[in-house]
Amino acid sequence: MSPLTDKQIRDSLVNATRSERQRMILPDLDTLGWDRLDYLGWRDRKQPLSAYVVMWVDDVPVGMLLRAAERTGPRRAVMCAWCEDVVETRDVQLYVARRGGAAGRKGDTLGTLVCSDFRCSRNVRRRPTLAEAGSDDDGVRALIVERRVASLRRRSRRFLDEVRSTT
Repeated sequence: MSPLTDKQIRDSLVNATRSERQRMILPDLDTLGWDRLDYLGWRDRKQPLSAYVVMWVDDVPVGMLLRAAERTGPRRAVMCAWCEDVVETRDVQLYVARRGGAAGRKGDTLGTLVCSDFRCSRNVRRRPTLAEAGSDDDGVRALIVERRVASLRRRSRRFLDEVRSTT
């Protein structure tokens, strides 16, 4: 992923009000490993139920504001809908995004299960287990990682496109 500036991030949010953009607390952009990210995702330190995701779409950053559902009861093992990691299943959260445009202003939302700390990019690059690869061949494992990365990008983009959709 190409690095983003503070202004690019704030301007990219398709479903946030001006005041929500101004209140947003950004991560330390200088410390991110941009080359290992498929999207930028983070939780707001001062508003723990607010989270943000930004990705490049046709050479333009496009982002969305998400709200984490409050956890009630014991944690359950569930799979992230974006990275579909079978190892990291304990720290997955329901996030809800208000749709962009008039639909969002009327209260229409979409939800998805995503890694709580948006570690999907790291999860898809995890070395596949022997059971996952079916072989100890490094080439086979590299192909699995490549497919995982492509699938993460496709699924996260699909969710963003649904949030942006006006129909």
